[in-house]
Amino acid sequence: MRNLALGLVILVSAAAVPAGAAEGYRLLKTVPVPGDGGWDYVSVDEAGRRVYISHGNQVDVLDADTYELKGTIADTKGVHGIALAPDLGRGFTSNGRTDTVTIFDLKTLKSVGEVKTGKGPDSIIYDPSSKRVFAFCGRGGSATVIDASAGKEAGTIELGGQPEFAAADGDGHVFVNLEDKNMLLKLDAKKMTVLERWPLAPGETPTGLAIDPKNQRLFVGCRKKMMVVVSSESGKVVANEKIGDRVDAAAFDPETGMVFFSCGDGTVSVFHQDEPDKYSAVETIKTKTGSKTMALDRKTHKLFLPSADFKANPDNPRARPTMVPKTFAVLVYGK
Repeated sequence: MRNLALGLVILVSAAAVPAGAAEGYRLLKTVPVPGDGGWDYVSVDEAGRRVYISHGNQVDVLDADTYELKGTIADTKGVHGIALAPDLGRGFTSNGRTDTVTIFDLKTLKSVGEVKTGKGPDSIIYDPSSKRVFAFCGRGGSATVIDASAGKEAGTIELGGQPEFAAADGDGHVFVNLEDKNMLLKLDAKKMTVLERWPLAPGETPTGLAIDPKNQRLFVGCRKKMMVVVSSESGKVVANEKIGDRVDAAAFDPETGMVFFSCGDGTVSVFHQDEPDKYSAVETIKTKTGSKTMALDRKTHKLFLPSADFKANPDNPRARPTMVPKTFAVLVYGK
């Protein structure tokens, strides 16, 4: 009976472990990337097998499988984000220093146009349902909407706050965090209007945002060291969990049910979606201090995180550390 009881305990314990969580994420590769300069967003073209990394005044493009450098999108001053429209063969970068969006060809990586935006374009996404690009302008408190096919401005949406990460549900709705208002906005992509303004309490200072369209759930990373899960239909906060410090990006893997939050303290907090309103902590991936942005390759389930080494100023210890030249790289994590 004792052996039988022990066997039952083992079976119950194994059943409690979320699928795919038995083996933790580990560092698979450190990929050096030429050039220096501060970085921001990372984007993965899962079908085209490319990874787009913004830093300084350029976007470097890697092969998602071999990590070979495939090319560079140059002259994108103060680049932040990269939006991809594979159905149109185009990509779009948000250029913070020039208040512009660069349009480029996905095959050649050559610029094919430019659109003027509001002040400080940062996060940028493509909504395939409306075939529009939304460039969210932090300093302007607005979104510049671009007709992705024509490569021209379609309009402006006044947001009433400082936008951060955004996501689209593929059904005509775009969601964006307002970092300074502790709110999440729901936009009508075609009418270019704000439909809803939802408070995120107990979350504060929202940054990262990911979406599960099937279950109508939004995953918000908040600088209060908390992730909140929001219904994309009602705006209700249905769950919250503790995460790392200085969170920036979020990602959701629909195949494994895993939710990821990359944090500036050198961690990625990982949760499993047990049910749409229930989440269990799986692991905390140790990365590198400062590696707060991230992209998920949903085909291979790998994570890509930019990183660099930094050094303190000996004459001013309180000053912001500076990047050590030639240390910029992308960390690849997987199982």
